[in-house]
Amino acid sequence: MPLVSFTFDDFPRSAFLAGGDILKHYGAAGTYYTALGLLGTEGPSGPLFTLDDLAGLLAQGHELGCHTFSHCNAWETDRCSFEESIIQNRVALRKLVPDAEFRTLSYPISEPHPLIKKTMARHFQCCRGGGQTLNMSTADLNQLSAFFLEQSRDDVRSVKDLIDYNRAVKGWVIFATHDICSNPSRYGCAPEFFEDVVRYAVASGSLVLPVREALPIAAGLTPRAGIR
Repeated sequence: MPLVSFTFDDFPRSAFLAGGDILKHYGAAGTYYTALGLLGTEGPSGPLFTLDDLAGLLAQGHELGCHTFSHCNAWETDRCSFEESIIQNRVALRKLVPDAEFRTLSYPISEPHPLIKKTMARHFQCCRGGGQTLNMSTADLNQLSAFFLEQSRDDVRSVKDLIDYNRAVKGWVIFATHDICSNPSRYGCAPEFFEDVVRYAVASGSLVLPVREALPIAAGLTPRAGIR
């Protein structure tokens, strides 16, 4: 069964208020990778999440994923500091939303340093990177591939072609982006574009699920040797 997941890094408010509404309209939910040290601040992709957004997101069936507490660069941060930020984010979540739990991670800013990647296996069921491709046949659970939508926001056909290919090979495509608004940052995309992609993914017959829910269904993906 082909799988599609929609993920948002940094958790701009628009990703929930606009992107979440679009996903809900099509009976889907997404994964929001959250750095709780950025709560209530302004980022390059616009205003970031509030405390009410955290509760509202979970109430709608979306997943909260970890993005470190301080949005640490996954290549340049030393392993110990990165791990401390992971733990700090977990502690902050327990204080803010006691029933919530981080099960998956998205590496901030960069692909992960090998030492960081190895350490994350102790903390998460899976971790997401980038790569502009899909997951099929074999998958590295410590660095699942993702496709950033903003890099093709002027070429929706290429995104639909990827969904078609993913369906043919019964893989798992994890889409990623940041803000969803009419005047998106260079890290986001417009609501019309995002809705077109969501509509096409649902119509393709793919299962559209948050990363945490898609992972056990993707059990046919064989982890590479030495990972998990």
